[in-house]
Amino acid sequence: MTRTPEDEVLHRLDNGVSWITLNRPDAMNAVTWDQRERVIALLADASGDPAVRAVVITATGKGFCAGADLRGAPATGERVAGDVARMIRLGAQRLITAVLDCEKPVIAAVNGTAAGIGSHLALACDLVIAAEPARFIEVFVRRGLVPDGGGAYLLPRLVGPQKAKELMFFGDALPAAEAERLGLVNKVVPAEELEATARAWADRLAQGPTRALAMTKQLVNASLDGDRATALAAEATAQEINMTTADANEGVASFVERRTPKYLGR
Repeated sequence: MTRTPEDEVLHRLDNGVSWITLNRPDAMNAVTWDQRERVIALLADASGDPAVRAVVITATGKGFCAGADLRGAPATGERVAGDVARMIRLGAQRLITAVLDCEKPVIAAVNGTAAGIGSHLALACDLVIAAEPARFIEVFVRRGLVPDGGGAYLLPRLVGPQKAKELMFFGDALPAAEAERLGLVNKVVPAEELEATARAWADRLAQGPTRALAMTKQLVNASLDGDRATALAAEATAQEINMTTADANEGVASFVERRTPKYLGR
């Protein structure tokens, strides 16, 4: 029976949380062209849908994502100069950018091995929860390849350039506990607790001031690339915009009235 992208990337909206689940466990969830396009589309939908307040990316089986599976990509003719760079820009880089630019907070619930683009997919998320058996592998060097999917951009910002080079030069598997120690992972939990932990975190985010979270995400991400003056100007602008939202007004009112705020995501 032919499997569709909807079969291979499961999706549900639950209590304001968009759950995106890679579902090719027999292939350790190596991501195909069709899967990638569906994930990108779901993240774009999450940005524009007021009913979505947070996103979780996870997977079925023993692997989170074993990297890219180019089988199923559109057929191409003879390769010419520029084709590979174009493929990377339109493929792996679009996937990672979709996570970084999603206007809702994105949690990675890493159930198993995250290798290559799979590792970068997890690390691009705003928060990373890993099951104890999970591993992160910069597998590119093992294949004689240069890292793609923003790896050389993401890793130095998370662990510094020296450690990033070590991980990328050797391609050794990094256990979840060590990834947590290095700051690549927020929390490591027993495998049987992964979904419940991700749900608890996502539910908390979904009850939060959604627009303020979106602008906070943008400020933090941009701060790593700009200077102080640019960061402070962006912060002031974000505050100006955010103060027009219903949730900001509710937050201030609840503080004055000494009650728990009820945010609506608007």
